[in-house]
Amino acid sequence: MRAVGFFEFGGPEVLQLLDLPEGQPGPGQVRIRVHAATVNPTDTLLRNGSRAQALRAIPPPHVPGMDVAGVIDAVGPDNPTDLAIGDKVMAMVDNQGSHGGYRESIVLSADAVARIPDGVSLIEAATLPMNGLTARQTLDQLALQPGQTLAVTGAAGCYGGYVIQLAKQAGLHVIADASPADVALVRSFGADTVVPRGKDIAAQIRQVVPNGVDALADGSFQCELTLGAVRDGGGYASVRGWSMAQRGIVCHATWVRQYNHRADLLRPLRQCVHDGVITLRVADTYAPAQASEAHRRLEAGGTRGRLVIVF
Repeated sequence: MRAVGFFEFGGPEVLQLLDLPEGQPGPGQVRIRVHAATVNPTDTLLRNGSRAQALRAIPPPHVPGMDVAGVIDAVGPDNPTDLAIGDKVMAMVDNQGSHGGYRESIVLSADAVARIPDGVSLIEAATLPMNGLTARQTLDQLALQPGQTLAVTGAAGCYGGYVIQLAKQAGLHVIADASPADVALVRSFGADTVVPRGKDIAAQIRQVVPNGVDALADGSFQCELTLGAVRDGGGYASVRGWSMAQRGIVCHATWVRQYNHRADLLRPLRQCVHDGVITLRVADTYAPAQASEAHRRLEAGGTRGRLVIVF
């Protein structure tokens, strides 16, 4: 079975094609013939060693990838769901060692797997699970009420776009940042106000909401540069775990792995796609042998939508 992985941490060039054994589903598991695996920033951090501490005790090869979409080709005993052979499905993968999404076949717990949205391709569906669940977790942590104000940085990215769209569905007022080239895109997600991105982001947001926003989802990792936009006692969510005790602001670390085995949350996201609430965006596709090129492009910045490895 083909996979893409690495034996040593480093640049995109360490990625290589691998031949790994195909797994068999056990109780409560299904096997997916993977057709699409999304390339996410967390994959590049894993590959370059930035998030490698937990992996150093696991022998290589390491296979990145937290998003897959494909077709179920085997079902283990005691299946707790109605998933069946032939179903087109998507899932978030809690990648450990060689058990990552960049592979032709993967065995997952059935409670982590959901059918893809109607009317979308497997390639498009692969872009939803991890980023969609991350956005869902951020909003769950911030627990804002309809009418409250949320600021979103990195709004043109997949995570930022999903946060905006889910926030608008929840009745929130959204202020988002964007470069001049991305203003129309961010507005299309439903942002009520778009401010220029940059080091003065907190001041830009305070011009719109002088008393500060109720919460901020920091998708651009600007950390202390953004905290000033939040009112005293407000909320702040970071997908990289940054926090600072200041003015009673409650900082949340959004770790999407905590939402593993949450097909019950993935299914409503599927419905959001069906209803037009969430927009799936594919920037480009790559063959497995081109995975290094996909990582280089993502790390260069400016990608709008997700890059997808197609098996």
